[in-house]
Amino acid sequence: MEELRIEANGNLGPIDSARIPRYAGAATFARLPRLDQVAKADVTVVGVPFDSGVSYRPGARFGANHVREASRLLRPYNPAWDVSPFENLQVADAGDMAVNPFNINEAIESIQQNALDLTAAGSKLLTLGGDHTIALPLLRAAAERAGQPVAMLHFDAHLDTWDTYFGAEYTHGTPFRRAVEEGILDTEAISHIGTRGPLYGKKDLDDDHRFGFGIVTSADVYYQGVLETVAKVRDRIGNRPLYISVDIDVLDPAHAPGTGTPEAGGLTSRELIEIIRGFRGMNLVGADVVEVAPAYDHADITGVAGSHVAYELVTLMADNAADGGPTSGNGYAAQALGRENRRPAGFAAAPAQAPAASAEAAR
Repeated sequence: MEELRIEANGNLGPIDSARIPRYAGAATFARLPRLDQVAKADVTVVGVPFDSGVSYRPGARFGANHVREASRLLRPYNPAWDVSPFENLQVADAGDMAVNPFNINEAIESIQQNALDLTAAGSKLLTLGGDHTIALPLLRAAAERAGQPVAMLHFDAHLDTWDTYFGAEYTHGTPFRRAVEEGILDTEAISHIGTRGPLYGKKDLDDDHRFGFGIVTSADVYYQGVLETVAKVRDRIGNRPLYISVDIDVLDPAHAPGTGTPEAGGLTSRELIEIIRGFRGMNLVGADVVEVAPAYDHADITGVAGSHVAYELVTLMADNAADGGPTSGNGYAAQALGRENRRPAGFAAAPAQAPAASAEAAR
């Protein structure tokens, strides 16, 4: 079948859904070209079908293709940003990494090398998991490419800074403890967002604080709102090279049932997407969306959420390219859907005019 694609600014975009039905043909992310169909890629989307590090329900090895299938519904213009990401950047799907499902150490080494190979010509990497074990080698590669430890925002129900499970150092619950120990994270600029639920003990929080993590719980997002959450994060990160890791279980099971370790009381998909939009202008160097486990999904709820989160992350990369690069973390103005709510200074509460502006935008 002939691929009738949208082309703009010299970039080969998605298959034209006005001429070829969305449900037809093989699924790539957002129906974009494969990596071997383009001369270069500014952003490379790659899957990592690996879930040998899970501690509860397996199945995330099938997550990347589930997100790809759900991404058939994505369209090339993002009105919340007034950006057409596939016009600003050449985005391509590299398919899946082939990693050893029986040897975690070998898998981690393979993922790291594949990530370095895919970014050798300057491409940024958006990775679809896979369980959260894969974040460690991806962070290693991101820090090597940046030439310095990277800032990180970690969206998750869980801390993922535990030491071992059954004596194993490399699992989906340990990647960020290892990353701090290896010196690849800028410990003045790392935060969890959306954490909740019971822990093994208070020591979990004490260790996490000792590593340098800030925490914005799901309850904090609920009570303080998106604008204040974004303000806190931007003040902490500034213009440092930033890696964003999204465990889909940061969403409440009502919004993402298809995941391996669900926890009640999570973010809504709207909150997560609006927080990501609030990072406009930040220096995003790489990102992942992990822990989508389609065997537990219903009506593609989790796949749709994961595909839209990935789309917003690509748009963030494309928006920076359109504006000539990342800007300072200061002076933020939320512009989603045309709103002009000025960022609160420091850790102050969101300005009184923000609710009124939101209400006005809703009318």
